[in-house]
Amino acid sequence: MPINYYIFLAVALFCIGVAGVLTRRNAIIIFMCVELMLNAVNLLLVAFSKMHLHDLASANPAAGIDGQLFVFFIMVVAAAEVSVGLAIIVMMYRNTHSTDVNFLNRLKH
Repeated sequence: MPINYYIFLAVALFCIGVAGVLTRRNAIIIFMCVELMLNAVNLLLVAFSKMHLHDLASANPAAGIDGQLFVFFIMVVAAAEVSVGLAIIVMMYRNTHSTDVNFLNRLKH
């Protein structure tokens, strides 16, 4: 499959994520949109790594896995982000009884 399809899909997913972050007020939806943007970047990394694997495979059999390694580390960091982010959202809900990010000003008092 041509790389153009992967690029188009990743750009579409990233744009949906950016639109969701900019237009939504629910903290959980914003959090999901950030994860969607991370997954769009992961898709591009794997697609480019797969594309370059064919070019480099004849010289070195272990070449071309750099993109997959980056994706693995991004997924590990995203898992840590999810745990911390959900803990923050739960504490925000306990204090304000809402997940609306506009209520964060109430936490100052």
